Amino acid sequence: MPDLHHRHPQPVTAHGQWPGEPGGHADTRRFHTGIGSLDVLRALRASRKQHRPLSLSVQLAAGLDELEQGAYLRGLQREIALVGCHLGVDQSIEQFRLSGATPGHEVLQQLMEHLRQRFSFLPHELGDYAVEVDLHHTRWATMGLLRDLGFNQVSIGVPDCGQGGVLSAADWQNPAPIHSLIDAARTFDFRSVSVDLGYGHGWQTPDSFARKLATLIELEPDRLQVFDYSQPPARYAHCARQAPCSEQDKALMRRLCFAQLLAAGYQHIGLGQFVRADDDLAIAQERGRLRRNCQGFTRHGYCDHVGLGLGAISQFDAFYAQNALTLAHYLQPLRNDQLPTCRGWRCAADEQLRQCVSERLACDLELDIQAIEARYGVDFRQHFASAWRQLEAMHRDGMVELSARYISILPVGRVEVDAICQLFEQNSPGLAFHQQWVDHDASL
Repeated sequence: MPDLHHRHPQPVTAHGQWPGEPGGHADTRRFHTGIGSLDVLRALRASRKQHRPLSLSVQLAAGLDELEQGAYLRGLQREIALVGCHLGVDQSIEQFRLSGATPGHEVLQQLMEHLRQRFSFLPHELGDYAVEVDLHHTRWATMGLLRDLGFNQVSIGVPDCGQGGVLSAADWQNPAPIHSLIDAARTFDFRSVSVDLGYGHGWQTPDSFARKLATLIELEPDRLQVFDYSQPPARYAHCARQAPCSEQDKALMRRLCFAQLLAAGYQHIGLGQFVRADDDLAIAQERGRLRRNCQGFTRHGYCDHVGLGLGAISQFDAFYAQNALTLAHYLQPLRNDQLPTCRGWRCAADEQLRQCVSERLACDLELDIQAIEARYGVDFRQHFASAWRQLEAMHRDGMVELSARYISILPVGRVEVDAICQLFEQNSPGLAFHQQWVDHDASL
C-alpha cells in the first residue's frame, strides 16, 4: 500500500473542530456520551425520507505507521459503506471536503472510487468539492490528479515547522513552494484557492508576519484563513506546544492582519476567514444566502452534513454526532458493523434560538429582531438583556446600529463580528473580547 504521507510530524488525535478552523463551529464542549450510533442511524433515515441534499467530509488521519494506515483506510471504507446504505440515491452531495493527510495517488483514486460507489456526487463543477493539501508532500502531478477526481477548491496550509520539526525564518518566508502550488491550482483551473496562515509563535515577530502576509497577498489567493496558534485547528494541534510570542506582539499581528487584508480588498466574513469580493462566500453573504454550520461558513447550510473518519462531526439540523477520537475506538465498532459514534449533542430550544441569532448576525451582518420574536415567542431585549447592554456600549462606539426592529453591524464593527455573535452564547466572555478588540483596533 502506498505511504500515506504525514500532514504533521506526529500523530494527530482529533478533538473536533476548533473555533477559527475552516469548518470550525461545532461547540464540542457541549457534546456528551448519551448520543450513539443508533441516534445517527435514525438521523440518516430521516434525512433519506425527507430527500435532503448532503454535505460530506472525510478525515484522513495523519501520523500513523504503515499498519495503522492500512487499518484506518479499511475502517474508513467500512464506515462509508455503513453510512451509504442508509441514504437515498436522490440525495446529492452538494459540498464535499477531504481533510487531513495528503495521501498517495493510488490511495486517492481508491478512496474516491469507493465514495462515488456509495454517494451521489454532482456532475463536474456543479458542487463545491474542496481538498486540503500540505506544502511538504504535494506536487503538480498531485494537483492534476485531484482536479481529475472532481475537486474544484483547494486549501493550502502554510507550514509552521519543517520535516524535522524545525523551520528557519528564511524557509518560512520563502514564497517559492506555495507560489508553485498556487500556480498549479490556477493551471488546472481550480475554482477557489485558499491559504491557511497561523500567527502567535515565539519565533514570529510582527515584522516577519507582516512580510509573510504581504507575500501571500501578492499571490492573490481567493481566500485566507488566519488563526491564532494558542487555539489551533486540530490539524495544527502540535503548534500549541511551541513557545508563544508575547500578547503584545500577538495583538499587533492580528491588527496587521486586518489592516493588510482589508487594504488589499479582502472581506472579513468571520472566524478568521477573509475572502475576495468576487468569492462565492462573499456573493452568498451579499445575497443573504450565507449559512454557518459545523463546517463553518457555507453556501450549503440547508444540507444535512455527514462526517466520516476519525473524530469527524455530523450535523442534522440541531443534532450533532462525533466519531471516536482514537484509532482503536474508531475501528472497534466498525469491525462489528456499527458506526463509530462516541458522543454528540441535541440543541434545546433556547440553544437553537441562540444559535440562530448568532448565525444570522454572522452571515447577514444584521438581525431582524421582530422576526426572531415571532419565530421563537420571546421578548428579545428581555431574553438577551445582558447582551443588549453590551450592544448599547458598542452602539456608542459606532460599531453597531440598534433599533426596535434591527441590529446592524456597521463597517467599523465588522472586524468584531465574532465577538458580537459571542454575546448571544451562554457563559460568553463577550464583553472582555469586545474590549480586547476595542483596544487593539483603536489605531486602525
